[in-house]
Amino acid sequence: MKLSVAIAGSEAMPNAFVVFRGVEESIKKAHELGFDGVELALKRPDEVSKSELRKLLKENNLEVSAVSSGQVFAARNLYFTDENKENRKELYETFCGFIDLASDFGGLVNIGRTRGSIGDRDPKLCENLFLDMAHSVADYAEKQGVELILEPVNRYEIDFINNLDECSALLKKVGRKNFTMMPDVFHMNIEDAHIGESLIRNKEYVRYIHFADTNRHAPGDGHMDWDEVFNALTSIGYDGWTTAEILPYPDPETAAKRTVAFLRGKYGKYYS
Repeated sequence: MKLSVAIAGSEAMPNAFVVFRGVEESIKKAHELGFDGVELALKRPDEVSKSELRKLLKENNLEVSAVSSGQVFAARNLYFTDENKENRKELYETFCGFIDLASDFGGLVNIGRTRGSIGDRDPKLCENLFLDMAHSVADYAEKQGVELILEPVNRYEIDFINNLDECSALLKKVGRKNFTMMPDVFHMNIEDAHIGESLIRNKEYVRYIHFADTNRHAPGDGHMDWDEVFNALTSIGYDGWTTAEILPYPDPETAAKRTVAFLRGKYGKYYS
């Protein structure tokens, strides 16, 4: 497995779930602290320059693990279940930009809260809106050799696709090879009765994973059963990215250091 950390540009919203801000500074810091890669949490594709990003990654011997889209929802209020045609067009264009970026860096684009909510609308209408956008972006991503990874998110943040079983059921309806799943153990601790069993049961779609402890702090700072998590990942033959998407508590550098120390210390045998 490889270890990554979520970062964003310096203009990211205060509530963005990232450890470091400022792309150049964040990449340098991630390298110094012992990460293998960075996950780019972006509002817009043009927040980063491909040439500058390539240079920074090479200088710091890092990779991009994925491009994540949470800020597209939080900062721009764009989402898959929106009925507004202009908003849907803007969302599609944004995702095409993310896919273009991911075609050169990482090959994965996350769909978290950007899938949208249901609220008081007909659930079937919302599902169809999601599926329509899912197929559109999957078509474009397929041409670029990029995968889309759908993240189940807990009920307190969104009311659509909360656990791995629900996610797998929807992915079966999507029916695209380049549309898979991104479990986050923080959300799973709330929504999945047994994290290990759920990962194993839904192994067909597990492509990428977010790590945070039960309090959204660094792994090891809560009461997550990390033995269960790693045993399940080993059982399904997972050898991909484990990315820290955590609160920068008590400060970004300390949170990142604790993450590396805990995972490379206690669970170092899982990391190449």
